[in-house]
Amino acid sequence: MQVVSFFAGAGGLDLGFEQAGFNVVWANEYDKDIWATYKKNHPHTVLDQRSITEIDASEVPECDGIIGGPPCQSWSEAGAQRGIDDKRGQLFFDFIRILEAKKPKFFLAENVSGMQHTRHANALNNIKQMFKDAGYDLFYQMMNAVDHGAAQDRKRVIFIGFRSDLKVDYKFPEPIDKTEKKALKDILLDLNDSAVPALDKQKPNPDVKFLNHEYMIGGFSTMYMSRNRVRTWDEPSFTIQAGGRHAPIHPSAPKMEKVEKDLFKFVEGHQYRRLSVRECARIQGFPDDFEFVYNNVAAGYKMIGNAVAVPFAKAVALSIQAHLAAAQSQQAA
Repeated sequence: MQVVSFFAGAGGLDLGFEQAGFNVVWANEYDKDIWATYKKNHPHTVLDQRSITEIDASEVPECDGIIGGPPCQSWSEAGAQRGIDDKRGQLFFDFIRILEAKKPKFFLAENVSGMQHTRHANALNNIKQMFKDAGYDLFYQMMNAVDHGAAQDRKRVIFIGFRSDLKVDYKFPEPIDKTEKKALKDILLDLNDSAVPALDKQKPNPDVKFLNHEYMIGGFSTMYMSRNRVRTWDEPSFTIQAGGRHAPIHPSAPKMEKVEKDLFKFVEGHQYRRLSVRECARIQGFPDDFEFVYNNVAAGYKMIGNAVAVPFAKAVALSIQAHLAAAQSQQAA
């Protein structure tokens, strides 16, 4: 089945769908700092580099599904939470505009958990209604990537819709068994001693021995030091964020000590470093040959932190595939 992808970023969602057997034939991404990375790792996908606001639905290829994660900064709990009042939040409308015109069998839209905040209730209800008015049966759920094969706690709101005439009664995939959930030791141990620091001004380090295995240097903000940022080898990672300065600390260091309310410190006598770009990519489920192209390591962290965790995307894609096949069989009978 053919899908098109909006707000593709580095292509974590796209890669998960490809691993599930879908063919991502066309993608749209407006951020010029991502184009080289997307093209290098998705050579068979046509990349449209315009803003979605400039794209007419007639220019989008015919497809079985439309997927994407409209920019989340305006909904984020860590941000100003302007939601639909922010132009980035309004990009949901363009996603729905194209969806309504193309009428594919299904769609998937992903966003941060912060859009469920009570201040966004009216906007969220409006978006849900617009999906339904576009001709889709809507299924909506908060999901955690750690429950579907990713080695991090990462809660996201997932909208999935099937064209109403298909009569799909969708059920979200069940969480994997607790014994199958991944911890940091399962994916990072072999990289433990090979990371190198970025150069001055966060420039890439040419001495890197493993692709993108360099970490951001510099101090830590008071916001960063307001809570523990270390997960142990036996735990999943904290959410990988888009800002490199807020990358979690490598699990070889002990958990930070609480000094007082909203203030922690590093334990003396131990080395603390941020997770490298490659380590964050592993936590997000990107394969080791997936190359992030950048002139500043901050851009690498941003691409990875804004991506959808690949194993999570694959799990959802497989469930969509199974439901469409079942619906087709039922209609044929």
